Amino acid sequence: MAIDSQTPLRIGIVCYPSIGGSGILATRLGEILAKAGHEVHFISYEKPFHLDLDIPGLYFHPVVINEYSLFKYPDYTLPLSVRIAEVCETHSLDILHVHYAVPHATAALLARLMMNGAKRALIVTTLHGTDTNLIGQDPHYRPIIKYSIDHSDGVTTVSQSLKQQTLDTFTVKPPIEVIPNFHDPKPARRKSEAVRSELGLREDETLTLHMSNLRRVKRVGDILQALLLLKHKDKLRLLFLAGGNTEELTSQVRAFGLEDRVLIRTDVEDVADYIEACDFGVYASEQESFGLSILETLSHGKTVVATRTGGIPEVIRDSQTGFLAPVAAPEALASAIDRLIEDPDLCKRAGEAARMDVLSRFAGSQIRDQYIAFYRSLLSQHSQTLSNAST
Repeated sequence: MAIDSQTPLRIGIVCYPSIGGSGILATRLGEILAKAGHEVHFISYEKPFHLDLDIPGLYFHPVVINEYSLFKYPDYTLPLSVRIAEVCETHSLDILHVHYAVPHATAALLARLMMNGAKRALIVTTLHGTDTNLIGQDPHYRPIIKYSIDHSDGVTTVSQSLKQQTLDTFTVKPPIEVIPNFHDPKPARRKSEAVRSELGLREDETLTLHMSNLRRVKRVGDILQALLLLKHKDKLRLLFLAGGNTEELTSQVRAFGLEDRVLIRTDVEDVADYIEACDFGVYASEQESFGLSILETLSHGKTVVATRTGGIPEVIRDSQTGFLAPVAAPEALASAIDRLIEDPDLCKRAGEAARMDVLSRFAGSQIRDQYIAFYRSLLSQHSQTLSNAST
């Protein structure tokens, strides 16, 4: 086992390749680990979105999924476990970092059984929320999620809130380490004036931003209702950067008569351009394990109005870097938004405080080092266990 503090680690990362928060976090983590000199191997059914394979020490191993008439539904867990075993054996991985217990930790445990005594990569499972607050509530999945967590060598969650929720949902064996998400903002490619002009904003208009996949849990309807309650509705434009189907959102906008107040953009790659052009962000989720879009907005020096739920209060310092409101309370969202429209200096001060807070608590290098320390601690413990067993 590689346990020396200077020895580069060989790390496998298993994640979903889509634009969702867990996939983005896993991809960025792999890239900064490789840039720090570690060898990183991604294992998934597609190359993760925006994964830069030009970075030295970064590799991608696709999982081939075949459809057989014997199976009513295509299976991913079994071919994934085979691919994990192949990569672990071929590249002598030290750590296998899987994002989500099901199916990724489950597949990793199957791979360990297949390797039959070969060098054992330690399994680190990061929970992002779905394992606990959605699938974990399903009695058909709960036992396998608990098993996969219990038999991982290390478990992390992205917030203290999710850790407590996981402990409340499952009686898990391994201790849980809280290692938050991170974001290093990329510079905008276009000037804010050009983006605001493209969006058709007047000089005296305020622009607020919402970024999400538009799932029901995001409660975008509450944001639209808040717009209707504003004292300064005619001074505000709301921009949705949507990663999901916009049909329901478009229908709601039409039903509320907000077509002239709401802008919708989908599949935007240069997100930084739009964040830099906005004045603040607004989020109304009923549940968030962390809130990566919120962190991204804050990192660009933009304050945020958001709901007090899940891990969001761990990301936002209320009344300092952002402003928190109760869940399902459009009137509270409206009050906070009106306050920011009326006091641009407060908006700017809170935004600058947000930028500095993200730099001090959620910088990529800082979170990378927390993961590396966690990996090395597990490897050291495992080495000591083997040593004790042989004496």
